[in-house]
Amino acid sequence: MTVVCERVVSSLSPDDMEALCEAVTAGILDGGGFGWLQPPGNQALERYFEGLLLVQERSLYVLREDGIICGAGQLVRPPSSYEAHAATVNLTGFFVAPYARGRGLGRALIQAMIQGAKAMGSKVINCDVRETHAAAIGLFRSLGFEHWGTHPYYARIGGQTVRGLFFSKLLAGEHEAARWQSSIAAPDAGGAPVSSETTKSQQGLMLYPAIDLKDGACVRLRRGEMEDATHYSDDPAAQAKLFEEAGCRHLHVVDLNGAFAGKSTNVPAIESIVKATGLPVQLGGGIRDMAAIERWLEAGVSRIILGSVAVKDPELVRQAARAFPGQIVAGIDARQGRVATEGWAEVSELEANDLALRMEDAGVAAIIFTEITRDGMLAGLDLEQTADMARRLSIPVIASGGVGTLDHLRDLRTIARDVPGISGAIVGRALYDGRISLKDALDVLGSC
Repeated sequence: MTVVCERVVSSLSPDDMEALCEAVTAGILDGGGFGWLQPPGNQALERYFEGLLLVQERSLYVLREDGIICGAGQLVRPPSSYEAHAATVNLTGFFVAPYARGRGLGRALIQAMIQGAKAMGSKVINCDVRETHAAAIGLFRSLGFEHWGTHPYYARIGGQTVRGLFFSKLLAGEHEAARWQSSIAAPDAGGAPVSSETTKSQQGLMLYPAIDLKDGACVRLRRGEMEDATHYSDDPAAQAKLFEEAGCRHLHVVDLNGAFAGKSTNVPAIESIVKATGLPVQLGGGIRDMAAIERWLEAGVSRIILGSVAVKDPELVRQAARAFPGQIVAGIDARQGRVATEGWAEVSELEANDLALRMEDAGVAAIIFTEITRDGMLAGLDLEQTADMARRLSIPVIASGGVGTLDHLRDLRTIARDVPGISGAIVGRALYDGRISLKDALDVLGSC
């Protein structure tokens, strides 16, 4: 028996791809994986792995026994903007096909991936495992991974809630590890106080003031209902300019009519916003083909938000993310965890976290997560769902839907200290109603 573990650096041959898909299918049937509870078919799996090879932050490793692929794993590096996490890497998508287990192959694969993580300069490797995967848990423990936390609502499988276990392994050498551990700040260490400005720079979140457009005017909806809209301004460009003058550095614009129509509708209003300020604008609502994406990016929009199309045409998302790296964002809107589409008028059976993982694999730059039942209601963000999603991803998650007071933003910032994947918040009605001043919001979040 010859065992080889290697990083994939180019497209797999047809035979290798077939063997990999066969192994993944067997693994999914044995207990799920890659976000699927049932095998999606070889065509979907092929697209998944072909797209994965195009994502710079991901490294795919395969396990071969006598030349045949029978397992795989991925190393996921944080985005380059995550400077504080530059020395960490996540091990995910790890499996050995059921027919190849019991021969020490999993250990060989993990050891090869650990060496790969060290070669890329990582000092810490993290992973998470379902509590029901006893063999995998035992394997990670035997290789020196430390269990540091438990997620009580990690997954829903067969109608049952399954817990997840979080593990980490320090990869640094003995002397370097000692320096790392000695530098960890203790709460009562009595060292030099950290200034508020330092805290802001380390913990700051982005504020995205929202401009929602209906019939050319700025409005805000309640729970996504077009019939329940509050009119705020007939001059979207002037509103954008006010946000810029108040110190904001980003704008979040949604074409509400476009979201329902399936094509951009408030074109003059959007163009006026882009021309009125020098702020980066992220735009969503009715953008569902490459022509529309290209048109708006050429018009000066900095990032495109793809929502309904993420569910109905994920290949378009992958194609767009490949063509415009860093400029494609997935907007995931959910009603109690289920993804909604068509301007929130339709609710699918797809779970928000499953879609988020697929969008990450497609190569999007970030996720905007909105719990629709809270949007425009001023009752606070759904912090539990937002944090849960951010913990599962290596790309940023922007929180949206429900901010009504400064305390809601303070609560988000507190959560974000423990869940660094949360990168910002979208605020709309609370700003327009004067419940929150822009200055106070920027001060609380610690960033623009």
